[in-house]
Amino acid sequence: MNTLTEKITAGEKLLTFVQAQQDTLAGNVLVRTIRQRGLEHFASQGLPQRKSEEYKYSPVGLLFKNDLPHPAVKPDSAFNKQELSALAIPGLDSHLITLINGVYVAGLSDVSVEKGLAISTLNETPESAGSVFASHFGKYANTEADPFTALNTAAFRDVLTITIAEKTTLSKPIQILNIVVSDTPALIHPRLLIHVGKQASVQIIENYIYTSKSEEVVSNSLSEIVVGEGARALFYKIQDNCTGLNLISTTQVLQEKDSHFDTHTVTLSGKWIRNNLNIVPDAEHCETHLNGLFLLNGTQHVDNHTLVDHRKPNCESNQLYRGILSDKSTGVFNGKIYVRPDAQKTNAYQSSKNMLLSDEATMNTKPQLEIYADDVKCSHGSSTGQIDEEALFYLRARGISTDSARALLMLAFAKDVVDTIRIDALRNEVEKLIEKRLTN
Repeated sequence: MNTLTEKITAGEKLLTFVQAQQDTLAGNVLVRTIRQRGLEHFASQGLPQRKSEEYKYSPVGLLFKNDLPHPAVKPDSAFNKQELSALAIPGLDSHLITLINGVYVAGLSDVSVEKGLAISTLNETPESAGSVFASHFGKYANTEADPFTALNTAAFRDVLTITIAEKTTLSKPIQILNIVVSDTPALIHPRLLIHVGKQASVQIIENYIYTSKSEEVVSNSLSEIVVGEGARALFYKIQDNCTGLNLISTTQVLQEKDSHFDTHTVTLSGKWIRNNLNIVPDAEHCETHLNGLFLLNGTQHVDNHTLVDHRKPNCESNQLYRGILSDKSTGVFNGKIYVRPDAQKTNAYQSSKNMLLSDEATMNTKPQLEIYADDVKCSHGSSTGQIDEEALFYLRARGISTDSARALLMLAFAKDVVDTIRIDALRNEVEKLIEKRLTN
């Protein structure tokens, strides 16, 4: 008699593990309800398969080939403030927030007392995380649209909530060190909620850092950001100290009337990275700018997925992405502009340009316009090519070496995005990192 054993998929293993962990996670009735919703939606979707259109160029099977338990959170003694200072942006005076494996560590953070700035965590106040948390947490990231959003919602251990009060302009930026530490295969779920009040202004830098050697660690990070009426928010993601890390980073943004949101994603290292950036201008006269730059080598893989969902009239969005790829690296840019019937007078633009430095590097681009309004101005442009040989010859003819000429052309190519960074210390550091990468 033959007994057939049904193979358990990686998604089913993850689901079983997350279900078993539910009773160990902090949270009140609201939080448990949101977690349960995430669990149900992950159960119905599972991990994306190779036929999934959204993950067509970024299969996830290899990320979950082994069991990935949650790592134990490293104690404060795993780092000291001097070590963390070396990982922060040099010369930047900021409020410093430290997350280790998705959990806020107060002893390694340095947040000055400033009127209008409030920081709280779920683990500190599991029964009452504040009115901002109760009103906004879990309201915008769609657990039915993406399995990793659902998985994070089912399995997050802590939530860092940052609140900027109405009419507050912070004196300095907020820098978040999002640190992953694990020497064994692991899966973690950092979670952020950021609320920028009416007519407030803030600059936030999320600096991803990976300090271990294992290449079987997955960080599934999710941020929800609300930009209030007339508010201005600049949000930077720096992915540099990430060698060996597999990262899924999802940012969900809701904009209210007359708000301005800028975001910059700079990727310089990492093993496998997927950046999901979903922006909803949900009222009139919103302005949105999405800027991205990635420099890849070796066998790195980076996938930038953007969606700007225009729901109301008289709004503007611009997307500017640049990629430089060498060796056997692969890149993806999937940018979608969605204009709903009521979103008349929308002005939306998208540009993706990429430079291939080797015959084995691959770039997949998929610009998308889905427009259901007739009085709009929407366009997109995409190009992928090699270094301009005429420009290279021009520089060589003026006594510049081939290597220096190539580096100059690549720096000029990246400058379109770098110049949009508004924090001087951050822009200077990014310029140094790019120059170091391109001249080595």
